[in-house]
Amino acid sequence: MLSFWEKSSFLHYNYLIVGGGIVGFSTAIELKKKNPKASVLVVEAGLLPTGASTKNAGFACVGSLSEMLADLENHSEEELIALSKLRREGLNLLRKNLGDKNMDYQASGSHELLFEHELPLLDQIPKLNQILAPNFGENTFSEKSLKEANFGFSSDVKALVFNQVEGSIHTGKMMKNLILKAQSLGVEYKTLAKVNRIEEDSSSVHVFIEGQEFSLTADNVVLCTNAFTKTFLPDLDLEPGRGQVLVTEKIPNLKLKGIFHFDSGYYYFREIEGRVLFGGGRNMDFEAEKTNDFALNSKIQQDLETKLKTLICPKHEVKIAMRWTGIMAFGRNKLPFVERLSQGLWAGVRLGGMGVAIGSKLGEILSSKLLEEGN
Repeated sequence: MLSFWEKSSFLHYNYLIVGGGIVGFSTAIELKKKNPKASVLVVEAGLLPTGASTKNAGFACVGSLSEMLADLENHSEEELIALSKLRREGLNLLRKNLGDKNMDYQASGSHELLFEHELPLLDQIPKLNQILAPNFGENTFSEKSLKEANFGFSSDVKALVFNQVEGSIHTGKMMKNLILKAQSLGVEYKTLAKVNRIEEDSSSVHVFIEGQEFSLTADNVVLCTNAFTKTFLPDLDLEPGRGQVLVTEKIPNLKLKGIFHFDSGYYYFREIEGRVLFGGGRNMDFEAEKTNDFALNSKIQQDLETKLKTLICPKHEVKIAMRWTGIMAFGRNKLPFVERLSQGLWAGVRLGGMGVAIGSKLGEILSSKLLEEGN
């Protein structure tokens, strides 16, 4: 039973955002920057942000050589340029909103491991650099001496490619400070508020929270639910993609420094506080990983552990300290879905594993659309 005060102060908002991740809070921040008097609420299903925003590997998500060359098989050069622009602008906006220190951003670049069968990819570097030049400058990718780098990899690694525009972040600090930034602007935030249905009438949109007898209402509701969007849009071209991750105990005398990719971006690892964080392997079991279940996939976890010990750290004894999963969202291509769905319902989802890079820009795009086209 609600009080008069609750009904008058807590049930209606100008903008209600479903999903407390990077896109949700970026949208809220941009709305309050552009319209400070607007009432904005972010609701999150979990106690902590659910999905990939706090469970990723802490990469800026600019991409790798083999990943972008694979993208060219399903995208035009113009689409790849548009995606690289989205990545650049989104990352720059995230850094502007938070400041590099507040998320431990390091513009360190990254390295990609190439194997014998992938050596022909080196010949494609000039072509890809030319495509990316308008957004990332010349010579985004360059070959680096494997011997001089001396990272201690297995001899199966035959070449290294350096990406000068990739970077790393501390995922937890990034998300925590994004929430604090939004709240400092007057954005309200409610956790453990799982939305089970949304209904719209001529005057407003009604949002029903699991376990509550009342609904919240808003002039506009924005779905920033990424992998969990099919609950509301079952016909959308979107599939969840679970990512498996593990972290080692501290490894004495670890030579590995920086961030790394291999196998078209399906595997990624980094050094953090003397440990190795290693994730990926979704391509080993695509169908099983098309799920919203956060369970560990023992087959992929074992593969990660084997590659860690034999390929990445063959000269070290490694012990696994932690394992977890995060859930991304993918479509037939990597272009995100940012659309008005009805009079008062909007969506900014399907980030294609690029959430850190493009999430802030999607928030800016959504906020502009809401203010220009919304009620």
